[in-house]
Amino acid sequence: MKLVNIGFGNMVSASRIVAIVSPESAPIKRIISDSREKGQLVDATYGRRTRAVIIMDSGHVVLSAIQPETVAGRLPFKPEKDGEDMVAADESWRYFYYFRSLRKREKHGAQARVREA
Repeated sequence: MKLVNIGFGNMVSASRIVAIVSPESAPIKRIISDSREKGQLVDATYGRRTRAVIIMDSGHVVLSAIQPETVAGRLPFKPEKDGEDMVAADESWRYFYYFRSLRKREKHGAQARVREA
């Protein structure tokens, strides 16, 4: 198991990371608030400004005070030769699509309930 330093001596498992994103967009802010309500938010900023949001395959969301590019640079993944996305040896990118499909189902389920009312 490879660990990645996310700042201030905190580590997360590299193979469990789904996405590393910036916290400025509204959908990411919504993910943060949803995970806070569910009790799945890990704040590793030590009171500093959040600069990276790390989404894990377990549904946990980790807040970091270092830039997303810095976290991504510390990952033990190798980029493909044709310049496409980075690919892990264990293909953890599949969790991203699983997580995205869960979010879509939640969104569409909520819309369907609104239409029924």
